[in-house]
Amino acid sequence: MKKFDKIILVVLFMCIFVLVISNVHMKRKFETKEDNTFKISLNRVCKDIVMYENEMGVAPKNINDLTRFKNIEAYEQIKELKYIKISDNYIEALDNMIEDNGKQYQIFITENYIYQIVYEVSVNSETMKLEVNIILIFLMIMLFFILIFIRQNILRPFDKISNLPYELAKGNLTIPLKENKHKYFGKFIWGMDMLRENLEDNKRKELEIQKEKKTLILSLSHDIKTPLNAISLYAKAISRNLYKSEEKMIQTAENINNKVNEIENYMNKIIKASSEEFLVFEVSNKEVYAKDIIEYIKNYYTDKMQVNNIDFEVSKYKNCMIFGDVERSIEVIQNVIENAVKYGDGRKILLETVKEEEEYHIVVRNTGCTLSENELTHIFDSFYRGSNSEGQNGSGLGLYICRSLMHLMEGEILGRIVNDSYENWLEVRIIFRVI
Repeated sequence: MKKFDKIILVVLFMCIFVLVISNVHMKRKFETKEDNTFKISLNRVCKDIVMYENEMGVAPKNINDLTRFKNIEAYEQIKELKYIKISDNYIEALDNMIEDNGKQYQIFITENYIYQIVYEVSVNSETMKLEVNIILIFLMIMLFFILIFIRQNILRPFDKISNLPYELAKGNLTIPLKENKHKYFGKFIWGMDMLRENLEDNKRKELEIQKEKKTLILSLSHDIKTPLNAISLYAKAISRNLYKSEEKMIQTAENINNKVNEIENYMNKIIKASSEEFLVFEVSNKEVYAKDIIEYIKNYYTDKMQVNNIDFEVSKYKNCMIFGDVERSIEVIQNVIENAVKYGDGRKILLETVKEEEEYHIVVRNTGCTLSENELTHIFDSFYRGSNSEGQNGSGLGLYICRSLMHLMEGEILGRIVNDSYENWLEVRIIFRVI
C-alpha cells in the first residue's frame, strides 16, 4: 500500500508538470502565430488596395470587390473593409471609424482614401488555453480518482487477505475472515474462508481419527496381555511338569490354542484399525449424462496424445443417465489414463464403453502391460506399486483413490490383463450404476 501511495504522488506531480509544460508551449506557439499570420494578410490587402486604385481609379467598395479583383476566394483573417475619401470634412468620419469599438482593425491611408481593415485573429489563444487546461485538469482528476478507486477497492481489500495463504501454510486455521460483499473480492474472500474452514474441518477430523486409532490400538494392545499372561502361565506349568495326566495336558494345549486365536483376533483388529481410510473424500452424487464425461475426456486428451505420439482412440458410445459425480468421475478416468501413459509402452490407448441393463462400463486399455496376474490383485491397494513402476515417480495411491471414489458413487473399478494380438493389454473397467 505504501508503494502504491508513492506511485499516486509521483503521478500527481507528473500531471502538474505536464500542465505547466503545456501552458508554456501554448503560450509560445500562440504568440508566434498571432504576431505573424494576420499581419501577412494585412500587408497583402494594403498592396492590393493600392493596385486596385491604380487600375480602377476608385477605392474598392468592400472586401468582396478586392477579392474579385484579385480573383481569390478570401483573405485569411480579413473580415471587412471600409473607406472614406480624403476631403475637408473627412476628420469627423475618421473619428467615427477610429471609435468603432469591439473590432480589431488597422487604418491604412493612400493618396486619396483612408481605409479601415477589420481583421480577426484566427487563434483565440486565451480561449484555447482555457479549453486545453480544463481538459487536462479533467483528465488528471479522472486519473487521480481511478488510482484512489484501485487503492481503496482492489489493493486495500487484497492487502487485508495477503497473509492468509501464508497463515494457512503454517497451519493457522482458526482466524476467520470477515464476510465481505465486495464487488471484486467478495467471492474470493468467501472462497478462501470456505477453504480455511474445510482445511480446519479436515484437520479436526484427522486428529479425531488418529486419536480413535491410537485409543483403539492401545486398548487392544492392553487386551492382548491377558491371553499372553495365560499362555505364559500354561508354559510354566508344562515346564514344571505340573500336569500329570494326559487329559490335563490336552486340555492345556487346547487352552493355549484358544488364547493364540484370541491374540490373532486382536492383531487383526489392530491391522484393520491401522489400514482404515486415511483419506477423506467428498462426492456430490446425482443424475449425470455419460456423454458429458466421455466428451470431456476425449477433448482433453486428443491433442495431448498427439503431442506424445500416442494412438488414442475413443470408440462410439451410447449416451445414458448414470449415477455419480461428474468431476469425480472425470478424475477417476483421468487417473486411469495417466497411469496408462505412465506405465504403458506409449503405443496405443483405447477407451470403450459397454451399456448393460443396470450398469455402464467405461473401459480403458493400454498396450505394454508387464504386470503379472499375482500383482493385478493388489493394484488398487493403498501404497502398492507394481514391478512396472521402477524408475517412475509415484505414491501408489492413484488407483486406491479411484476405487474409493467409485465406491462412494456406488460403482466399482476392476482390472485385468487381456492377451490380444499376441501381446498383453492392461484393461481397467470403471463401472457406473445406470439410472
